[in-house]
Order: sequence, then structure tokens, then C-alpha cells
Amino acid sequence: MAAKKVTRASKKFAEKIIPPPYLASDIPTGLTKPPPGLGPLLAQRSVNIVQFWKDFTAKTKDIKPDTPIPTRVHANPDRTFRVVINSPPVTHFLKLAAGMKKGARYPKQEIAGKITVKHVYEIAEIKSKDACNENVPLLVICRRIINSAHSCGIQVVHHLDVNEYAEFLAERRQIVGEQDKEFEDIRAAKMLRL
Repeated sequence: MAAKKVTRASKKFAEKIIPPPYLASDIPTGLTKPPPGLGPLLAQRSVNIVQFWKDFTAKTKDIKPDTPIPTRVHANPDRTFRVVINSPPVTHFLKLAAGMKKGARYPKQEIAGKITVKHVYEIAEIKSKDACNENVPLLVICRRIINSAHSCGIQVVHHLDVNEYAEFLAERRQIVGEQDKEFEDIRAAKMLRL
């Protein structure tokens, strides 16, 4: 009898977890249906998934497929929503400019790619159109981009020779292949220990 009273009392004090009315997520473009995991997040906020996906695809139809887009969804109590779409992340632009698929595994110890100051300026011009960078000077945005490049293992140079960079990328592919093989060996060794 006492146990029933305790559980009833605990039910009264247990609070329902209410998600915030906004959702911040990076959503890839060019997909025919929403990526897995996005549906439940939108459903928690009472957002119509089909209508959201129609709006999102309409706003991003001119963007290259598989580009991650930072998206903010603000849900209202009356089941309406507002979608804010920003430009792709800086790291996406940096990897495109450097011609690589992923950053360095050890950013302070190795150089994964190189970009020029012109690339930094062009990325800064694109990112300056975002709402969060509205009143930020272009010089500050360029410094942020250079810091992001260093954290990805990308070196910023003033001049870049095409032939030298092609040789650098070929050497880099071999290094990445060796690193991937080492990590696979380490992972296999850990699995054998279990």
C-alpha cells in the first residue's frame, strides 16, 4: 500500500520534458526524403514533416547536392513554423577550396591542404551574408576563417602553384591511405581484445 502512494506521489512531481521550440541542425541538400533522425526531432516540436521538407527543398533547390546547410526551425504553438537557412559551414568551403575530403587527423603536426588568401576572402564574402555576421567587419570574418583553416590542418598561403599542389595532393592521398590502414589495424586489435 505504501509503495503505491510513493509511486503516485512521484508521478505528480515528475515533469514532462518539453523540447525547446527551435531546432538547429545541418541538413544535406538534394535528398528526396528527410534524413533519418530529423523526423522525430520535428515531430517533438509539432512540425509537419512533409510541409517542412517541401519548404526546405524549395529554398535549397539551387544549391549543389550533398552540401550541409545549417538550418534553424522555429516552431510556434499553433503548429506553424519558420525556417532560417544559412550558408554552408566554413569547413565545407575550406575543404572544397583545398580539394580534400576531410581535414588532418593531427592538425598541428601535419598539413592536409593549402588555400590562398583569395580563397579566404571569397569565403568571407559568402559568410558575411549570414545573419550572425551581419555587423561584423570582413577582416574579423577572414581571421575566423584562417583560424578554422588552421584547425583543419589547412595552410593559408599568398601564392599557390598548380603543379606543386597537385604533387602535394598525390602525396597526401598516400599518407591518408596509410593513416586509414593504421587506424583499421588498431580498431581490429581492439576488437580482438574484447
